[in-house]
Amino acid sequence: MNVSRQEQDILPVQSRGRGFYDVTGEICDWVGATRIGTGLLTLFLRHTSASLTIQENADPDVRADLADYLAEIAPEDPARYRHGIEGPDDMPAHIRTMLTQTSLSIPVGGGRPLLGTWQGIYLIEHRRAPHRREIVLHLLGD
Repeated sequence: MNVSRQEQDILPVQSRGRGFYDVTGEICDWVGATRIGTGLLTLFLRHTSASLTIQENADPDVRADLADYLAEIAPEDPARYRHGIEGPDDMPAHIRTMLTQTSLSIPVGGGRPLLGTWQGIYLIEHRRAPHRREIVLHLLGD
């Protein structure tokens, strides 16, 4: 008989400003420490100017191209936006977050997230300044 369990924690991530931050290792370590072998991992980022993604972890040019694309579709141009109280990079950060994701669901098997060979989990910081971000980790399984 399987007994379902839940584990929850918050992973703090200190960014150094705009960019992709690989959090795969910390998340895999946490999943392993829960001793839940099979389940579903939900990641939720508690912010509106940063996001989460699963993306290629082999070639950094992929992340550079993605950053360039996001900058192109949501440029830092104060003349384009009404919201500017927090600086010229804030409204574009909100748009980039809306176009990406603040939560991810990842199956867990064998006590680890079942990511593909070339997949990594990234926090994308959309602001120029460093920020302390928080990812809620929630694992349900047995």
